[in-house]
Amino acid sequence: MTLRIALLRTKILSAVAGAMLCLTLYTVVHAQTAQPTDKPYAVEYYYKAKWGYADEFIRLFKKNHYPFLKKLAESGKIIQVTAESPIYHTTEDGRWDYRVRIVWKNVQVANDNTGDEQILRQLYPDQDTFKREEQRRFEILLAHWDVPIKSVNLDER
Repeated sequence: MTLRIALLRTKILSAVAGAMLCLTLYTVVHAQTAQPTDKPYAVEYYYKAKWGYADEFIRLFKKNHYPFLKKLAESGKIIQVTAESPIYHTTEDGRWDYRVRIVWKNVQVANDNTGDEQILRQLYPDQDTFKREEQRRFEILLAHWDVPIKSVNLDER
């Protein structure tokens, strides 16, 4: 009897996991297709570092990720990259240390990483150091989230 329950539980969990995967894929595809392919696509990337590590995070970001983003901008994939940090702090649950806004050429380009590895190998020949520093950059994060942004026309009724 216990084996039957375990098998049934496994089947149910597999079905739930499958359904969640389908829902996630549907959401991603729908979000991409809902965005016009010929329009710029903005995403805000939020980073929340462990207390006392925000300076180290941005130093590693500037060293290892920003040059990569600049290469993507040179290629025309990215229109604009900006970064901001709050002047004051807020409650811990709403706190973020850096917000990087990237305006991509379009939604397809934002989701196409073709050629990225080649650019990274070119920029960082010492891949061991690069990977170690990138791992450190994410180790000191408490949270990271990406928010695709759409414009809202306030004059339109």
